Amino acid sequence: MNKKGRKLWGLGILLFIVLIVLAACNDNKEVNQSENGESVEDDIVKVKVYKSHLGKGTIPNSDDAHVQYIAEKTGVEYELITTPAGSDPAEQLNYMIASDELPDILRPIGGVEQTLITQGGALALDDLLPEYAPNVWKNIPEEAWDVVRSASEDGKIYYIPKVFLVPERAPLIRQDWLDAVDLEMPKTVEEYKEILIAFRDEDPNGNGEKDELPTSGREFGKWMDHLFAMYGVAMWEGNPEWDIYDGQINYAGTSENMKAAIAFIRELYEEKLLDNETFLNKGEVWTAKINTNLVGSWYHLPANLHDRYEAMKAGAPDAYVVGMPLPKVDGFKGFVTQKSMGEAEWMIPLASEDKAVAALKLLDFFYADENEEFVRFGIEGAQHKMEDGKKVLIPATDETPIALGMRNLTTEEDMEKRIEETFPEDQQTMVKDIFSVSTQDARRIAGDGLPSTVYDGFPDIQSHKLFQEYLTKIVIGQWPIEKFDEFVERWKASGGDTVTERVQEWYDKVN
Repeated sequence: MNKKGRKLWGLGILLFIVLIVLAACNDNKEVNQSENGESVEDDIVKVKVYKSHLGKGTIPNSDDAHVQYIAEKTGVEYELITTPAGSDPAEQLNYMIASDELPDILRPIGGVEQTLITQGGALALDDLLPEYAPNVWKNIPEEAWDVVRSASEDGKIYYIPKVFLVPERAPLIRQDWLDAVDLEMPKTVEEYKEILIAFRDEDPNGNGEKDELPTSGREFGKWMDHLFAMYGVAMWEGNPEWDIYDGQINYAGTSENMKAAIAFIRELYEEKLLDNETFLNKGEVWTAKINTNLVGSWYHLPANLHDRYEAMKAGAPDAYVVGMPLPKVDGFKGFVTQKSMGEAEWMIPLASEDKAVAALKLLDFFYADENEEFVRFGIEGAQHKMEDGKKVLIPATDETPIALGMRNLTTEEDMEKRIEETFPEDQQTMVKDIFSVSTQDARRIAGDGLPSTVYDGFPDIQSHKLFQEYLTKIVIGQWPIEKFDEFVERWKASGGDTVTERVQEWYDKVN
């Protein structure tokens, strides 16, 4: 090799070494990002946020404009994770706990919050909240924090509670169906049954077919709480709650009110006034029946009515939904169950303590008043569009990224704004009127905020499995109503009396 060639060869070797060093530096930078969970370049911390219940859409990634806006404002990247399709959320969370692969902040379900608290796996937030989540701390009422403290033996705050200061659920009925059968809003349970008979027989949806379902519910007897509410039964999405019966706090599932309600529901089922597929209806099937103008009376969330109402109008342009005041039943004082505070909404696992500050900063963003408009409307072109100078939400689809959220605090003022800003003008009066009606019938139950620790050692009582079995078999006529008394005895013998004592102790403590 000549002198010139040796020189070029030497330069090539030097260049090769420089490239290796640069690559190594880049590799180290990527390792640092991965190990520390934050970017060396822009100092953004990734926080894994677990939710089990999501609406339509895809999981947004780091490039999503919604994710990037929040990261810019907080220094935290919101990494949304959820339950795999087809899996049970409670089982999935318990698997995460067992495998020590928990997210940085999670929305608990199925009593998982108490599992973490009792096993020492939850981070106490008393000192962290005022400093790193001041908006969460000040906006949630002190009464709600007191309920949270009552859920742990040491009286510490281990989770952020859901606070809903307006009635969340309501009995709903199709006003256009009432008009079609020429009947007024029912005042008594007898008048309500007359209406259901007319819905069954007089073709109020006008399609010429006998396909109307006067009222309907879902599997396990869920989402037909209006039928129990008339009899003064404290129910929450089909599960009996705890309230005052005979002067003491007791499980509504074993009350005489419940026995009377089940007898009435059995009667409706026998006469095909209650959808005979109720105990088979999955959520999407039940929703589809309502949306396609097959159901006349049901129970759900007025604040979520928009998309359903639009679907109804596609097949019935004159569709109109109103709140139904609870019909009176002789001998019973009906009410719509209201749970306003104390349910676990967010908690941070102790294993994620190093991300706690970032997780609370992220949460606080959604509770800050100055971010209210962004939280509601998101990014233009993605979550909203401009029409006549106003922001209008774009309906979600299965292909669009899910809008990120964490706030679950609702006051009357919040709901008023939500209706005015997210519902079309032609729907606003309708939804406000529904809330007005349900508010008159709603009452907070004595067991609002009851911690799931009262069920420790009695998982079947906590899951309401025994109640669901007896409810189903009695309503469909497989068992007589007299079997209800057997259920009460079995419930008490299987731990109900012990649980009742614990509930009484908790009730005395918070009151």
